[in-house]
Amino acid sequence: MTKAVLCGALGRMGRTILRLSLEYSDFEIVAGVEHPDCVRSTDLGEASGIPELRGKVLTSRLEEVVSLCHVVIEFSGNTSAAVSHTKIASLAGKAAVVGTTGFSEEEMKEMEECSQNAPLLISPNMSLGVNLLFKLVQISVKALKDKNFDMEISEIHHRFKKDAPSGTALKLASIVAQELGVPLKDHAVFGRKDIQPRKDKDIGVFAIRGGDVVGDHTVYLLGFGERIELTHRATSRDTFAKGAIEASRWIKDKPPGLYSMFDVLGL
Repeated sequence: MTKAVLCGALGRMGRTILRLSLEYSDFEIVAGVEHPDCVRSTDLGEASGIPELRGKVLTSRLEEVVSLCHVVIEFSGNTSAAVSHTKIASLAGKAAVVGTTGFSEEEMKEMEECSQNAPLLISPNMSLGVNLLFKLVQISVKALKDKNFDMEISEIHHRFKKDAPSGTALKLASIVAQELGVPLKDHAVFGRKDIQPRKDKDIGVFAIRGGDVVGDHTVYLLGFGERIELTHRATSRDTFAKGAIEASRWIKDKPPGLYSMFDVLGL
């Protein structure tokens, strides 16, 4: 049995993970963590509206419940809180699965240091399909990088998403840059305006926001006379929640280190 504490338990992703956790016989959410303003009840079942979770604790302090679990799942949506939660998990010797996005380089470095004490999996997208897309993009760019192909990325999300471009789009861009052998910071183009030609090895990244789109990501490999489009479309948040649960079950007994969804998929 894998026991997990869920940070961001009452958010969109948190509630989905709570609901889907009930489908597993070997996985259990033992407590939830939320921002103090959201903790109107300390009963997770009552606060989430899921009767099966009644009697489990909801708190604003991970320190109070981290001893109950094997894994801390982080979906608070706040990067400062995510860094804090990861550090608390690490100090307690607990594994952490982080799905929050939008970290600065400094914040990412702080979290990665935690992997020296306990297993840590960070992924901008927990979907198994998206992580397969990451690998397909890596293979495709490697094959075509010297064949006069241009690489562009677009993503679409619901109107309420805070960060843009998405963490997934930035991860795709970093994969493209790595395979092209160029620094992403020098070659990323976030949208275009004015009159100027495309530069060699530019990596265009475009974000669209609107409606209730769960998440669409497309990587374009544009040649002369042909193009390849690698697309993943998520139609339900269940895909991300299931991926987070799979990652939590997988990382439970792993040694300290920094892991990704590639490890979960065996890629």
